[in-house]
Amino acid sequence: MLTLDDYRIQIESAIKNLKFPEGKLDSLYNPIKYALSAGGKRIRPVLTLMAADAFGQKADQAVMPALGLETFHNFTLLHDDVMDKSEMRRGRLTVHKKYDENTAILSGDTMLTLATQYVSEVPDTLLRLVLDSFNSMAIKVYEGQQLDMDFEKQSQIDLNDYIEMIQCKTGALLGACAKIGALVGGASEKDADKMYDFGLKTGVAFQIQDDWLDTFGDPTTFGKNIGGDINNAKKTYLYVAALQQDSQTAEALRDAFNIPSGDVRVKAVTRLYEKLGIGESTKKAVNHYSSLALKALNSTSLSDDKKEVFRKLAEKLIGRKK
Repeated sequence: MLTLDDYRIQIESAIKNLKFPEGKLDSLYNPIKYALSAGGKRIRPVLTLMAADAFGQKADQAVMPALGLETFHNFTLLHDDVMDKSEMRRGRLTVHKKYDENTAILSGDTMLTLATQYVSEVPDTLLRLVLDSFNSMAIKVYEGQQLDMDFEKQSQIDLNDYIEMIQCKTGALLGACAKIGALVGGASEKDADKMYDFGLKTGVAFQIQDDWLDTFGDPTTFGKNIGGDINNAKKTYLYVAALQQDSQTAEALRDAFNIPSGDVRVKAVTRLYEKLGIGESTKKAVNHYSSLALKALNSTSLSDDKKEVFRKLAEKLIGRKK
């Protein structure tokens, strides 16, 4: 198998080589080029290539499905940024700020269809299985976004509901990347489903770790200011876990979040999290879902050396400091 950097280089090269109509349709396709050129770790398509490689096909056989999954991911970011009114993404203006909202919506719609086309570039014998996996994942992602939006209006959220949301919004896509790559690689449906579970649980652990980093991470390695979620009153794993305490604690948490955005609010909320041991319980949750991911991986028929490559990827994702 190749290295993570090798897979990433393959994906970056494939993205650069994508051809779009030019001329009078630049206003539709230039925002798509802009979105796809933003970079990032490309973990999702890398996972697709890795899975295909691990189960017996050369990684380049899975490049088009991998591109489809990365295009889908970026489509969701375009629409999410419009809904969240976000102005920056990966250090650059979001598409709707660089262009306008209508452009972001229409270019995003186009990306969804392109993603479906790319994912469909698999052998006919796999087409139904791959498209079913892709479409099922897409619905889960939309459901997760709706749950996330609903949480913004709710004062009380159950921790299980929060886990369900991130399983849909974050985990399902990583799961589909692993499963579709495995199918292209020649895996049995049983092994492909186990790889889906590996990706899903890794995605949950990844998101909970991300929630932890935003409050307790080191800003010099995290790559952005600590406390952004607190200042934006985002319902994270930490927030929801703190709400599960007694009513007096929940009231103290809401009082802390009523402090105007800034360092005072961040310090007040962080102190409360520390008092409740939320940081430690969050890390335990990360470890729990990491263990479930590895259990799913270990139950596949892959050889130990190939399993080790996926373990290292999971460790890189979940044990990251940025």
